[in-house]
Amino acid sequence: MKVWVLRHGEAQAQARSDAERELTRNGREQVLHSAAYLMGQPLQRILASPYVRAQQTAELVRQALGFSEPVVIVPWLTPDNDPRQVLSHLDAYANEDVLLVSHQPLVGALIGLAVHGSIQQPQPMNTASLAELSGDFPLAGAMELDSVRHV
Repeated sequence: MKVWVLRHGEAQAQARSDAERELTRNGREQVLHSAAYLMGQPLQRILASPYVRAQQTAELVRQALGFSEPVVIVPWLTPDNDPRQVLSHLDAYANEDVLLVSHQPLVGALIGLAVHGSIQQPQPMNTASLAELSGDFPLAGAMELDSVRHV
């Protein structure tokens, strides 16, 4: 199983709510730069947070890759979700190679949990940073961090 974890691109500082913040022009460029690293990868599913900036990020990646499947919006990828819960949900995708599009602090804590077995060692992730993990199962401490690319 391969899991790519992408933090959304740069977003507006202000909106009616955090969930409604949209990508900036720079954020869109950041996302397209990160999407280039996914070209030719065996991606089977794109899962995204319900927040606008994550959905915009996921859709930009989907279009850049010519990915035919729609982006799947899941409620468990918001910034303050528990990374243990995310790993549990990923069990349903254990036979697939997936891209998760989400936010800090969740993405850093999730990578730390998957690789080190603890959320005490979160992975630093800037806007549009892309991490690649691999493993037989999405379990705490059972995955390898293959790469991290920062824009």
